[in-house]
Amino acid sequence: MRKRVSHGLILAALVIGVSAASAAPEGEHRFLTGVNIAGAEFNGKKLPGVANQDYFDPKPETSEQCAAEGMNVIRVPFRWERIQPSLNGELDPAEYRRLADTVHRATAKKLYVILDVHNYAAYRDMPIGSPGVPVTAFADLWKRLAGKFRKETQVGFGLMNEPKGLPTETWLAAANAAIVQIRAAGARNLVFVPGNGYTGAHSWFGKSYGTPNAAVMLGINDPGNNYVYEIHQYLDSNYSGTHPSCQNETIGVTALEPVTKWLLQHHKRGFLGEFGAGKDATCLTALDNMLGFIDRNRQAWLGWTYWAAGAWPPRYFTSVQPVNGVDPPQMKILLRHVAQQDRAGLR
Repeated sequence: MRKRVSHGLILAALVIGVSAASAAPEGEHRFLTGVNIAGAEFNGKKLPGVANQDYFDPKPETSEQCAAEGMNVIRVPFRWERIQPSLNGELDPAEYRRLADTVHRATAKKLYVILDVHNYAAYRDMPIGSPGVPVTAFADLWKRLAGKFRKETQVGFGLMNEPKGLPTETWLAAANAAIVQIRAAGARNLVFVPGNGYTGAHSWFGKSYGTPNAAVMLGINDPGNNYVYEIHQYLDSNYSGTHPSCQNETIGVTALEPVTKWLLQHHKRGFLGEFGAGKDATCLTALDNMLGFIDRNRQAWLGWTYWAAGAWPPRYFTSVQPVNGVDPPQMKILLRHVAQQDRAGLR
């Protein structure tokens, strides 16, 4: 993964008016447990790159295995610059077709699919809200994607992976503008809304990236009232997902507890869109403890997607892609909590 070192001025707390509407979805959503299938976001410095050489769409067998093992959701990262080569321009037909094929193969297996624009709130390294990438350009992207997928009831819209490098207030404005366009396109799909500063649970109340998410992100306004907050949490020393060892066996629970209280206090729901851990005993116990915490707090959490399966080399330490038909040890922990749904009668 990437290192989560955020920069920005420490700003005074901003008082935000809280919408009276809850973020509870319009309809009932099943509890979602699954994985990210990485690959299509690879080589972000090589744009557009060559499909299935520089970047890789999810293989059909990966989605099939997720479904066979009892998972019910995949999160599919892709690059904004590839799906929309020019700001405010048409979607690239070949990229869209590959993405749609991935979606349809997965939904045919009864998997829910989260579309993940994996760009860190930037386009060609220019942050959203800068002169080169106005908020309206981001909203235009989602107008076009929503128009394509609005009839796909098993598709969720992940607005942006891990926003960084912009004020939290700017990110809020961009998210709200995108949601307006999504609903104007007639799409009622569930929207996954991240916070600023890599959307970390551990930093949800912090100021290192600007005004805290805990204050600003309450200003989300969805006319369809069908959104959840997408939160990420890694377990290593700096919460970056770049080190194979974990802080301790309870670090995930410690990080999630405050944001869980925040979600419950404000009648919102969260989704743990990325988390990952190494293979040692401390990491496996920390992973198990964190997922157990989410199991016990489903009134606040809609579910999770682990980082990651997909086109990684076997040495990638958080990968749960099978090697020679054998699941890595982290997958055994994940499946323990997928099976929890069967015992609870929730699948």
